[in-house]
Amino acid sequence: MNNITKKELAKYIDHTLLKPNANIKDIEKLCDEANNCNFASVCINPHYVKYCAEKLKDSTVKVCTVIGFPLGANTTKIKKTEVIQAIKDGADELDMVINIGSLKSSDYENVFQDIKSVVEVAEGKCVKVIIETCLLTESEKIKACELSKKAGANFVKTSTGFSSGGAKTEDVKLMKKVVGKKMKVKASGGIHSYEEAIAMIEAGASRLGASAGVKIVS
Repeated sequence: MNNITKKELAKYIDHTLLKPNANIKDIEKLCDEANNCNFASVCINPHYVKYCAEKLKDSTVKVCTVIGFPLGANTTKIKKTEVIQAIKDGADELDMVINIGSLKSSDYENVFQDIKSVVEVAEGKCVKVIIETCLLTESEKIKACELSKKAGANFVKTSTGFSSGGAKTEDVKLMKKVVGKKMKVKASGGIHSYEEAIAMIEAGASRLGASAGVKIVS
């Protein structure tokens, strides 16, 4: 696996900028970098989806946005509305945060229906389910992955990058073991180097969320 070149690695990366103080010039730069490096996508807050979709319309770079971000505590109705608007604005991929409180309350039916509802209104678009591993026990991580798989999502994702920790290789390995070949794993949060990126891929990640994408592939 270590023979992945930096050019090849770029196709694994969702070039991410989700800071609340990101302005339009920052987003323009993000899109230009993603285009130049041939990243998989740009991952931005919903407000910028329409701008990025227009800016990248002649590019292979996809537009990814976040749903119920970063806490996952929005109602399912709000998450569905966010998805519908994001797709209308041109989003290709949707990274949703699970209802973490419901999971930790063992209200698994609510967690499942929340994910399933997003998948259903996503119109076949790629849905990545952020489980926020740093807040979960091992059994909760397993349950979150099982529910995401059952709900028909495309990916499970480690982290928002806004909580107390990011991606860990042991979590990626566990998540991949649970979801198997039916789903993919996205590692996100705290990936700053080529070596760290490769370690996540070797652990089972098929996509990487990183704000340091340019540095990683340079």
